[in-house]
Amino acid sequence: MPHLMNTYKRQSVAFTHGEGSHLYDEQGRRYLDALAGIAVNTLGHAHPKLVRVLGEQAGRLIHTSNIYRVREQEALSDRLAALSGMDEVFFCNSGCEANEAAIKLARMYGHQKDIDQPAIVVMEHAFHGRTLATLSATGNRKVQAGFEPLVSGFVRVPFDDLEAIEHVAANNPNVVAVLFEPIQGEGGINLAHNDYMQALRRICDERDWLFMVDEVQCGVGRTGAWFAYQHAAVHPDVMTLAKGLGSGVPIGACLAAGPAAGVFKPGNHGSTFGGNPFACVAALTTLDVIEQDGLMQRAVQLGDAIRAGLRAALDGVAGVVDIRGQGLMIGIQLDRACGELVGQAIEAGLLISVTADSVIRLLPPLTFSDAEARMLVDQLAPLVRKFLGA
Repeated sequence: MPHLMNTYKRQSVAFTHGEGSHLYDEQGRRYLDALAGIAVNTLGHAHPKLVRVLGEQAGRLIHTSNIYRVREQEALSDRLAALSGMDEVFFCNSGCEANEAAIKLARMYGHQKDIDQPAIVVMEHAFHGRTLATLSATGNRKVQAGFEPLVSGFVRVPFDDLEAIEHVAANNPNVVAVLFEPIQGEGGINLAHNDYMQALRRICDERDWLFMVDEVQCGVGRTGAWFAYQHAAVHPDVMTLAKGLGSGVPIGACLAAGPAAGVFKPGNHGSTFGGNPFACVAALTTLDVIEQDGLMQRAVQLGDAIRAGLRAALDGVAGVVDIRGQGLMIGIQLDRACGELVGQAIEAGLLISVTADSVIRLLPPLTFSDAEARMLVDQLAPLVRKFLGA
């Protein structure tokens, strides 16, 4: 790869095609995909409806421009608003762009309230992207190192810690918003408690802060609800989406409601490719299949079965700290760094990732079968046991 910029620590395998929950390499070897392109391939690989619809759309129209009306974009915004209760949608191409839009929106909201230096509360171990603003909001020094000076205007607190939020509320009059992930993906599959999200919503209401949720990894049905915040029966002012929304076709979205709606005016923000017809049809089809095939209910059933199977298979194994998650967003925390398990799993015909150094992360397609869930447990548990010397 002499001409590729060396920004990834790549595994040596290269895939030629996929079918359902499996990928195939250049030698024809089959792999069970328990990563789904890092929560991207919601419908697995080569889903027949998605393939057909995208082929038809490519033959009609791929891209025009946002200086014209885009009918598919209008239909997708209506659908997302109906599912979420949000009022407005801005379309872009990725999660970091969606979060960048949210950060800009919060700052403009603050300036409209005559706050000269608006600040946003963010969380330790968060991951919001790799642009300079989203990198600065991210709670991981490893990914920030070398890119200083970082963007100012962020107040960092421990995740799922209400007392820390209350301390900020009492001492920082420049805060205009809170940005957090209901489930931290890159941070290690860390779940915010429902009562924490409800209390955070109350504080935002009392302080006129924007309640902003990053659902880039945990949204679009993966946890068993359309969006993870819905488990806590709260409603955000801003929500960001990407990853699984287009089942592999790049698309991101920043949604606004209540006080956040109407903040952006023409010329305040934009995206050349954002919300083009091809990407919007991919997202509309993804949402249709999730709903028609009952994939959110399946995510709950499969996630429960996988976690139960792993707990049984790894019961009493020294070095297993925790097995946690919600729906098909699962983390196995070990007591040591375990990045080498990624390569060992590939050798065994299984695709996983390791995040936060010591957490095995599983993000299977929502189309996973019962047999594939059992296969995942049967393939992964012996690898973990062997790695831990059990």
